[in-house]
Amino acid sequence: MSAKVGFPFGSSNANDSVGLIGIGLLGSAIGERLLDSAYTVFGFDPVANLSAFAANGGAICSTGYDVASQCSRVVLSLPDSTVVRSVVDELRSVLSGRTLIDTTTGSPEDTIAIAEKVRAAGGEYLDAMVAGSSAMMREHAATVLVGGSSEAFKANKVIFDAIGSKIFHLGGNGSGAKMKLVVNLAIGLNRAVLGEALAFGESFGFDSHQILDVLINTPAHSDAMDIKGEKMAERDFAPQARLRQHLKDVRLILDSAKQNDAIVPLSTLHEQLLQSLVEAGRGEEDNSVVVEAFRRN
Repeated sequence: MSAKVGFPFGSSNANDSVGLIGIGLLGSAIGERLLDSAYTVFGFDPVANLSAFAANGGAICSTGYDVASQCSRVVLSLPDSTVVRSVVDELRSVLSGRTLIDTTTGSPEDTIAIAEKVRAAGGEYLDAMVAGSSAMMREHAATVLVGGSSEAFKANKVIFDAIGSKIFHLGGNGSGAKMKLVVNLAIGLNRAVLGEALAFGESFGFDSHQILDVLINTPAHSDAMDIKGEKMAERDFAPQARLRQHLKDVRLILDSAKQNDAIVPLSTLHEQLLQSLVEAGRGEEDNSVVVEAFRRN
């Protein structure tokens, strides 16, 4: 059912409400951060189980349009830019005076085009990419990479402070999306390197936990070991961020590299590794499952 209107748009309490469209792994964690920060959160997702969102105090709406009708600020956490475009088209008639804060990882070109469409409808748009998993978001340990006007960024910084521990305003629309690809390239390859190192050590007969302990205490250490090392060692691939989503990101990286004449041979190999895992039916598992591309059993 649709959420009831808690207050009229433009009232003195309007800034205490935030809309959330897309309540999957990352979106649900964003919702928890906003609710913990005392915002009234109106949410919609056509497929996700929203019982936990409702139990935490979120107000469930029947459509994305209902969400935007309740709030002057709406956070999007969607699978890709194609879905974002369809949502923006649905909301077009109610975008005037609203700000869309888009955490969806998409191509920079699509992000810029969507921003122009939102502004043409009288709204404001910020690409606010999240560097970090849903678990990091819940722990208030994620970083937010923002692209958009300085005025819109300043007006919505309280939202970014609620969901992220570190905030970077990187320039105009598309800047957040571009930097997210840079960050994801490094994060993804760090995970792959860790997976290969663990499997290589296991081939000598070392225990995976012992290998991880040694790696963490040498110059080889990376945050990937702290965040994903135990999952790899335990073969616990319950998703915090799905491998198929990272494959999408790597393909965005490769597309952008081609457009900018950048040399990214490691990302080309990375795509092949991830694709092999998706073909093996492991795309819905956590992105730490990349270690299985190097294991023989």
